[in-house]
Amino acid sequence: MADLSERLYNFALKIVQLVRVLPKELSAFEIGRQLLRSGTSIAANYEEAKAGFSREDFTYKMSICFKEAKETNFWLRILRDSKIIGESSLKDLIAESDEIQKILAQSVKTLKNKN
Repeated sequence: MADLSERLYNFALKIVQLVRVLPKELSAFEIGRQLLRSGTSIAANYEEAKAGFSREDFTYKMSICFKEAKETNFWLRILRDSKIIGESSLKDLIAESDEIQKILAQSVKTLKNKN
């Protein structure tokens, strides 16, 4: 399995690719804009976390990663449930989003218990 940094980067790329093919209607555009911000932010914040100056800094950035993962999952579900994108097209991305949330939640929990 790829390390977490690579996994988050690949997830961000998939988010970018998804947003590029969204319909041009206003609702899809607005959802896509939010999804793009949160979905790419997970990997970007993880890279920042790895350069943290302290355990507290690292924990804080990892918490942001988790929150962004939760938001990304929300926007993916909105796309699915509003039928802007078919469920089959989003199934793997939502599953990966769920897994990323679990990994980050456990990481934050472990980090907070160590602090």
